[in-house]
Amino acid sequence: MNKLKLLQSIAAVFLLLPFSCKEKSPQEVNTPEKLTLSTQPKPSGEAPKDMVWIPGGEFTMGTDEINAYAAERPAVNLSVKGFWMDVHEVTNREFSEFVEATGYVTVAERKPEWEDLKKQLPPGTPKPDDSVLVPGSMVFSPPPYAVPLQDISLWWKWVEGANWKHPEGPESNLEGRENHPVVHIAYEDAEAYAKWAGKRLPTEIEWEFAARGGMNGKRFAWGDELTPNGQFLANTFQGVFPHDNTGKDGFTGTSPVKTFAPNNFGLFDMIGNVWELTSDWYDALKFARIAGQAPKLDAGMNPCYNPDNPYAMERVIKGGSFLCAENYCVNYRPSARQGHAFDSGTSNVGFRLVKDQEEQNLSMK
Repeated sequence: MNKLKLLQSIAAVFLLLPFSCKEKSPQEVNTPEKLTLSTQPKPSGEAPKDMVWIPGGEFTMGTDEINAYAAERPAVNLSVKGFWMDVHEVTNREFSEFVEATGYVTVAERKPEWEDLKKQLPPGTPKPDDSVLVPGSMVFSPPPYAVPLQDISLWWKWVEGANWKHPEGPESNLEGRENHPVVHIAYEDAEAYAKWAGKRLPTEIEWEFAARGGMNGKRFAWGDELTPNGQFLANTFQGVFPHDNTGKDGFTGTSPVKTFAPNNFGLFDMIGNVWELTSDWYDALKFARIAGQAPKLDAGMNPCYNPDNPYAMERVIKGGSFLCAENYCVNYRPSARQGHAFDSGTSNVGFRLVKDQEEQNLSMK
């Protein structure tokens, strides 16, 4: 195995296992009662720029769908306090302003450190040559023909020099994509931006509550049909994943923010376009633990639990992306959730931020 392939293999272990999805089919779901909004008054005064007030309330988080992924079940009744939320994902233009103001260098632009990488790899994994540990990130690279859906390395590639400024690699740039969501962002990059902006990443419960837009128990953020009356309401993958994206919704990659209609709270792209980071550690049995169907997680040993990737340290990502297709990874739903390595980014993961009316702890823990 040459040096590049060795690095790709290591990257696949700690980056891509969370993205491995089994095929799921849509099915009719039961619709519980309407979401109960809080009576908490909207803060007085002018709203923060490009943010809307999410009133909070009681809702059903997760799902009891038979064909949903196990990590989304069972549905649990939860409540959340009100908060401000960005109306769209952080864009390349906005992130560029942050970098120009601070000189910040993202994780994808730095040389990987073996001491950090090996913490998320099986014991005994051999250290690659230092010449292989170069800055880069994971890029979706669709094959030209149908391939087995069990081998994600057939469409995800480690690309040297890929980062937020060069989404597909050194030869690519952001020209014409200033209003697209920024990608190749690791958790610490998003946190650094949030601190600069005076905001924070949303918790998973806040994110899902906001994505539902005041509707409870619907399969999608707008109802139970993916394309009601043939209308595309989110940037997803049409065709046969991973090789044949027909782009019927107008896009085969990311799209400018606010391209599709907002939900009832006035939030754009809560579903599709790019996955969005949250502040919660990923636990595949989170809802089962809340419902008393699984033992409490010993967060002192590891705040995460992913049986498919036992050495991972992952944050929850929500909303799906332009790569979610009907024949694979049906994650363009509010209840959908995955784990994402906290110290890495990919070409389909971004973020948006929230802001408190006042300091409050809204963790699901």
